[in-house]
Amino acid sequence: MSIRKGIILAGGSGSRLRPLTDFFCKQLLPVYDKPMIYYPLSTLMLLGIKDILIISTPKDTPILEAAIGSGAHLGINITYAVQEQPRGLADAFIIAEDFIGNDAVCLMLGDNILHMASIGCEFADCRNLIKGAYIIGIPSTEPHRFGVIEYDEHKRVISLEEKPLNPKSDMVSIGLYFYDRTVVQKAKNLKPSDRGELEITEINNMYLKEGNLRCKFLSRGSTWMDAGVFDSIVDAGVYMSIVEEHLGLKIGCIEEVAYMMDNITLDELCILSEKYCNSTYGDYLKTLCTKPFLRK
Repeated sequence: MSIRKGIILAGGSGSRLRPLTDFFCKQLLPVYDKPMIYYPLSTLMLLGIKDILIISTPKDTPILEAAIGSGAHLGINITYAVQEQPRGLADAFIIAEDFIGNDAVCLMLGDNILHMASIGCEFADCRNLIKGAYIIGIPSTEPHRFGVIEYDEHKRVISLEEKPLNPKSDMVSIGLYFYDRTVVQKAKNLKPSDRGELEITEINNMYLKEGNLRCKFLSRGSTWMDAGVFDSIVDAGVYMSIVEEHLGLKIGCIEEVAYMMDNITLDELCILSEKYCNSTYGDYLKTLCTKPFLRK
């Protein structure tokens, strides 16, 4: 059975984006013509996930809830939870204990953007996870900035290091993870790192020691962006602009994804398009309504 639950971790202080984040929610900052959070949200939807928990700060959670809502208009269920302090990525599983229950879960970071031809097919094995965990790897020219994956000739994970000075490979772990139901207890067993946080790398190392950690290496042509600093947000916006202009297709359009995944009907999509009248985003949705066969 495919994973049906997903978490978007949209917490943190946003200190690298100040002073903007003193006034605005980081995950609602624009990446081209859409809020940043639309991209991870659309990724989870494309994975067939319909039950989504968004975790954010005490200040930003009500803002995100007001902006995105319950997800009913997208044919999905979105709930919200507060992370009182930035205690690390792995803290998300403790916060989400009741949400996860006895199910496997997918975690995606709220500032990560993923673009590829067919997300559903690419992550088929990850979606059908029963035991263990999957991390996602992609080559980087700056591996020292991320969690680095050391692997053997059979692409089996040997070790994981968080932002090492001397990386053992150029393969880095992106902000998308798949875990079985034991992840909650693993998170509870963690001790804070020197940074005072519960590190996701330590969760992954627990699975590695058990022999239950696998890595999905993204196919050539896949694009991943960590939009956590100003330059990367600008770069992501330029990328979206170029791709959308040349293909005539939008990336991260959650209403379109809802229709593509049969979460909503064509009539419901057309009603949603009226919300964005007098905008290029609304014009795009109206085009889908008149020529749906071009997009589905």
